[in-house]
Amino acid sequence: MKTFLHVGCGHQTKSGIKGFDNDFWNEIRFDIDKNVNPDIEGTLTDMSQVKTESVDAIYSSHNIEHIFIHEVPIALKEFHRVLKKDGMVVIECPDLQSTCESVVNDKLLDPLYHTEAGAPITPLDIIYGHVGLIAQGNKFMAHKCGFTYSTLLKEFIDAGFNKYIGGRRLAGFDLFLVACKGEKSDEDLNKLASEFLP
Repeated sequence: MKTFLHVGCGHQTKSGIKGFDNDFWNEIRFDIDKNVNPDIEGTLTDMSQVKTESVDAIYSSHNIEHIFIHEVPIALKEFHRVLKKDGMVVIECPDLQSTCESVVNDKLLDPLYHTEAGAPITPLDIIYGHVGLIAQGNKFMAHKCGFTYSTLLKEFIDAGFNKYIGGRRLAGFDLFLVACKGEKSDEDLNKLASEFLP
């Protein structure tokens, strides 16, 4: 069994996470918020409680935008450190390019899509963080930076990741990337994309 670190897990478990929702993966839940009962409490920029080269994969969905842009290289170096030599990161975050296209078209407060729970998500939510949750006092939900696909990819390359595959999902206004610490063939990358990306 392989182990993945579920970074910024919130209340979510591996159930429903494509590629990880099976018996081949053991999940370690990691979050800044002790109220979600993570296995490890910590931040993206300080993962010191996670041993070096101890996990096979990292899954990070919609949390890298919650740190300042100057902290992103620190977080990705931490990702790189805790991964085994052949490890990978599967990351998802908002796509500012498609979101800003909606803003240019004067749709700042128009719902772009709805969450699984039915909550409408507007460009304002995508850029600055979920307005409703922040209003309820969850300031962890505020967004402090953002990415286009090319800028997200550059951050991973600069952090030492060698191989990658991903792209934009326009319907969800988000970005997806698999970034590998070691070398992978194109065939291996395509297989990972099929297994872990939407």
